[in-house]
Amino acid sequence: MNEILLNRLRTVTEEEKRLLDHAGTIDRSLYMQSDSSQVDASLLLEKGKLITLRPHTRFTHFPRHTHNYVEMVYMCCGETTHIINENTVRLRAGELLLLNQNAVQEILPAGEGDIAVNFIILPQFFDTAIRMIEEENDPIRDFLVNCLSGSGHGGGYLHFAAAEVLPIQNLLENLIWTLSNHQPNKRSINQLTMGLLFLQLANHTEILQVAPADEEEKLTLRILRYTEEHYRDGALEDIAAILHYDECWLSREIKRRTGHTFTELMQEKRLKQAVFLLKTTAMKVSDISETVGYENVSYFHRIFKKRFGVSPYQYRSCK
Repeated sequence: MNEILLNRLRTVTEEEKRLLDHAGTIDRSLYMQSDSSQVDASLLLEKGKLITLRPHTRFTHFPRHTHNYVEMVYMCCGETTHIINENTVRLRAGELLLLNQNAVQEILPAGEGDIAVNFIILPQFFDTAIRMIEEENDPIRDFLVNCLSGSGHGGGYLHFAAAEVLPIQNLLENLIWTLSNHQPNKRSINQLTMGLLFLQLANHTEILQVAPADEEEKLTLRILRYTEEHYRDGALEDIAAILHYDECWLSREIKRRTGHTFTELMQEKRLKQAVFLLKTTAMKVSDISETVGYENVSYFHRIFKKRFGVSPYQYRSCK
């Protein structure tokens, strides 16, 4: 991270000075209304804003709480420990934590060198990002959107071990920079940056850390990752053998969990890859067909036109 930006985040805030001077607990009135344990966005966001950031408050225990907004925590350096729905999450430098409104969180005290940034985000801020994700029509992206919206993910959070993924690090630093500095068109820039961030996260599901208790989410991700990695020659019997499940049972579970059959998942991924090759290469359509797993070129043409309304040749010429 940019050293100027990091030094700014290292600065001990007035709230932290009071905590150090008096060894106290958080001032609940800064975060919550009356006796509520829900952190209220109206106390943290300026009127009319959809997103802001604040350095994570160090030197104190933050008791169990929920929030009426989506929270994104980025660990700049050091580490923090979060207890979310009874699961312990250790957030290390470069890692990212996304929590929806269903998450119940407790945060253990952080030291002076543990620098984290909290993004406070109202749901409508994600409209652009979700449109960008949904355009891809990909089951893994659906999984992320469902988590963000609070539907389909019991844990209410996603933990990404993203320290080694440079594009993700760059996008997060861009978000922090634009939110920390006054720039024209800041909202549009930040919404587009968030969309790009989500696309990168969706393309790097191998860094997603699923809570040990969320076995259903683990299995869903393994299924989706298999289709991403083996779309050309994967088979239901092969993934059933890998996962040690009965083939018929797994077929039903795939349909229940994703809304698609295994064949539909594989076909969608193949066609998306074909679209990518049509857009970015000069490969012959027959070679693209074989590359994505269709030896029968006539069949490839038929399903491509059914999916996109035009032939592969027409698709390439109009793009």
